[in-house]
Amino acid sequence: MDVKTAFLNGDIEEEVYMDQPEGFVCTEKEKFVHKLKKSIYGLKQASRQWYLKFNDTILSYGFVKNIVDWCIYIKISGSKFIILVLYVHDILLATNDIVLLHDVKKFLSNKFEMKDMGEASYVIGIEIFRERSQGVLGLSQKGYIKKVLERFRMESCSSGIVPIQKGGKFNQMQCSKNDLERKEM
Repeated sequence: MDVKTAFLNGDIEEEVYMDQPEGFVCTEKEKFVHKLKKSIYGLKQASRQWYLKFNDTILSYGFVKNIVDWCIYIKISGSKFIILVLYVHDILLATNDIVLLHDVKKFLSNKFEMKDMGEASYVIGIEIFRERSQGVLGLSQKGYIKKVLERFRMESCSSGIVPIQKGGKFNQMQCSKNDLERKEM
């Protein structure tokens, strides 16, 4: 989902004054300055104020903020869950219950002017793929990697082995045992 004019939703905590913007001039008041009541695009604090407004709104609906990444929220209700990821003004939702999904979308649409972008297939350059019959939701950076290789004219390079094989097991014997080994590591 996309929040339309997201930054205009933020509340200003400080007193901010501005000249009349170009193209919007009140005659006989050309020298006046205006006190802003709401956040606008271009303010240094606009993105922060939008985040604070969104955070308060989504927490009031029962979501819990992820302690590692504050732009990820989760709501759990019995065996149902929904994960919400906020990326500036774009919202990605993932759930195991379609009714919960519709409830969250309705809530967000009542709080902010929203545009439902439909089922996500890409987000920040990462491809999202599904195999519903097997219950699989996956992410792939294949397209991004291809663009990087093309950028550096390496698209015809051959792949090689990775330093760590999938499924590799680590143990304490592989740790550095002295200062020299730690320095080399």
